[in-house]
Amino acid sequence: MEKKAVKSELIALIVSSCIGTGAFGITQNLASVSAPGPALLAWIFAGFGFLMLVLSINNLSRKHPELDAGIFSYAGAGFGPLGEFISGWFYWLSAWLGSIAFATMMMDALGTFLPIFKNPVIAIVGAIFFCWLLTYIVNCGIEEAMLINQIATIFKVLPLILFIVIMIISFKANVFSHDFWGNLVTNLHGHVSVFDQMKKCLFTLIWVTIGIESANVMASKAKSRRDAEQATIMALIFLMIIYVLISILPYGVLTKTELAKMPQPALGYVLEKVVGHWGAIIINAGLVVSSAIAWLSWTMLPAETASLLANDKVMPQYWKKENKHGSPTTALVITGIFETIFLLTLFFTKDAYIFAYSLCSSAILFSYLFVGLYQIKKAYQDKEYGQLLIGILASGFQIAFMLLAGWQTVLLVWISVIPGFFIFWHSSKEAKRAITSHQKVSMGILSLIGLIALVMLLTGKISI
Repeated sequence: MEKKAVKSELIALIVSSCIGTGAFGITQNLASVSAPGPALLAWIFAGFGFLMLVLSINNLSRKHPELDAGIFSYAGAGFGPLGEFISGWFYWLSAWLGSIAFATMMMDALGTFLPIFKNPVIAIVGAIFFCWLLTYIVNCGIEEAMLINQIATIFKVLPLILFIVIMIISFKANVFSHDFWGNLVTNLHGHVSVFDQMKKCLFTLIWVTIGIESANVMASKAKSRRDAEQATIMALIFLMIIYVLISILPYGVLTKTELAKMPQPALGYVLEKVVGHWGAIIINAGLVVSSAIAWLSWTMLPAETASLLANDKVMPQYWKKENKHGSPTTALVITGIFETIFLLTLFFTKDAYIFAYSLCSSAILFSYLFVGLYQIKKAYQDKEYGQLLIGILASGFQIAFMLLAGWQTVLLVWISVIPGFFIFWHSSKEAKRAITSHQKVSMGILSLIGLIALVMLLTGKISI
């Protein structure tokens, strides 16, 4: 009999999925673009947006418990097989691109303990080895991997708690209040407004919060959907508290200029500045564990995504082939191959981490947008105007971030729909499901956007 995940396991999965490499660099990332006041406003904006997303997910989960294919099943219910495929395709893409980001930062962190990993060739080979090691672990059983994840999450959070305690003890109100709104902040382009500072924070805040929907994606393995709903709310509150504290408290210990100049991982260097070298060792060790366990979570998610999409017949059936442990072996292997290919391309790029998490963030926003859109459609049909407002706000946040994040990254993501639609065509043929004229027009328009983006990339009008 299949073991069902309890609430604590789901909370651990969400926290582990969210707290990865980004949490350990967030202090420097924010200080390099914002004073504490605008950073706090950015957190309020991002937190509110994700709350609307979570409330939408929970409402739809409650109304449609039969939709057990994760958040992309809502796209299917609202917009048909093509909608579900697009949402699931971007979710799958986002998940394994996030794994690449974890891989690059983890190898950097290992380099502080084992200098051999500072060699790019050794680092990439090590990342590929670790990719397949995690694939093997998950292939031995999703439930066993979730247990490992729950235990290890405790150890990855402890260094962050230590950091927060030391920052509270060392906090100086006069340092924190100095230039609180960034009125003195200038750069080569002159004064930076509060809005511009907020906008520059958002990309980092979205990246560190991706994974908040993890419990819903794994809801089919939870004891109850109510557990998944409660786990998501509790995890969001916990994460917001942790993130705000680790990103804002340092403004009261070191000046903005000092924080902005910190190398990565910033939390380690901040703690080293305050308590000595042992602080950096603890944080860097936490970063290694954090990267490894977040990578474990993000190895489960794309495989589970592909398997669930195959169950709904919007991906070919061989993607859901399971072994005796109930793990989707074929989906795991296919995802591992894509990760390996992408890791090999890191020989040719200088900003692999930024590039990977930029694409990861952009891709998942489309999956989140479908949730908001179906929330709007469902609430309008049921005449539930409070839920309608939540859906409008959830959708508006995703669209606003797409615009604020920049059109280049969004267009780059669209290139992936070209091969994706061939997979959708194959699954439709396999399921003996006719592709409608509306779907053909939609795929044609979206493919054209992808082709334009590809041409712009090849001609240098879009840079990587």
